[in-house]
Amino acid sequence: MAGEQSHDVGACKRVDDGITQVFQLLGKRWTGPIVSVLTAGPAYFVALRRAIPGISERMLSDRLTELAAAGLVVREVYEGPPLRVVYRLTEAGAALEPALTELGGWAKTYLGDGAGGC
Repeated sequence: MAGEQSHDVGACKRVDDGITQVFQLLGKRWTGPIVSVLTAGPAYFVALRRAIPGISERMLSDRLTELAAAGLVVREVYEGPPLRVVYRLTEAGAALEPALTELGGWAKTYLGDGAGGC
């Protein structure tokens, strides 16, 4: 038909596989805030829980396990008494800091600052 343009489906843009992988991991609820808190340095489980209002112990434990499996977080156990468990970012996890800083700035600019400060 006259005036119709052909549409090459193969030429359509596709999301990058890396972006898909990043958001499959960091897009889960609570994961971004956990990594963000750990960019300031290692933290005990209790300190992480206090730093992220609303997260349950179970959810924090699950997300930390996922982040460790992904190679972003290391769990270090210090024998007691008392037994102490510290979580810290790996080199790969720490490398996320610039991206998280940029995303935080973007959110303040375009989504508003709905969070209360310290």
